Amino acid sequence: MTPTVALTIAGSDSSGGAGVQADLKTFAALGVFGASAITALTAQNTTGVVAVHTVPPEFVLAQVEAVLADLPVAAVKTGMLADAGIVAVVAELASAGRLPRLVVDPVMVSSSGDRLLERDAERDYRSALLPHAAVVTPNVHEAGVLLDRPIGTLADQHEAARALGSTGVAVVVTGGHEVAETGQEAVDVVWDGNRTYELRSPRLVASNNHGTGCTFASAVAAGLARGLDLEPALRRAKAYVASSMASSAQWHLGSGHGPLDHFGWN
Repeated sequence: MTPTVALTIAGSDSSGGAGVQADLKTFAALGVFGASAITALTAQNTTGVVAVHTVPPEFVLAQVEAVLADLPVAAVKTGMLADAGIVAVVAELASAGRLPRLVVDPVMVSSSGDRLLERDAERDYRSALLPHAAVVTPNVHEAGVLLDRPIGTLADQHEAARALGSTGVAVVVTGGHEVAETGQEAVDVVWDGNRTYELRSPRLVASNNHGTGCTFASAVAAGLARGLDLEPALRRAKAYVASSMASSAQWHLGSGHGPLDHFGWN
């Protein structure tokens, strides 16, 4: 028996709530064996990022090459890519068709507001990497950065999904609870290449929300790796995040944005 394998290319979170740590827990919870290539070491906790040590692009490439040479990777998820050099390395691998079922989470700012991507890499994200993804999963803030315009309404969210999908990729603009007219619902807007549609769920107000974006994207990758089509993979990922947030509601870890219970899925 050979287990289904997914690879995460992302940063390490020393507090365990986001980044590679969240990705690997998500993969495990959803029945996928997780491999990793670390792009940056972050010293952080629930209150914020203290320091970032970026891994040289050539060593990121070495990690990915080692995994691809030996393991049957069925899907790849990217998170924090830190700088333009790492974005270029990943984009080159993707353009060569070596990163199957690529889920790109364009991590730019942490949940505590700390910047996690150099500004000169933002342009490269859209021009060089996004066109090679199976699906891109920005939140409303990241979508606004990529498009250089604010997203303040649900109509803006739909238009952002279409605009980012103009290169032929699927897009999910998440975090719709921050759009005024969505009220008590969390609304994600999907562009599947032909149309936009909405994924709606009750809004969960919780302090334990560190790593929700990482968790959602890696859950999507796990679903794609296991053979799900895009829409069921997205719906399953959204349900998984909601369940993990609800399961962690009674946790008291740290004094800031606490982690999810990645193994509370039911």
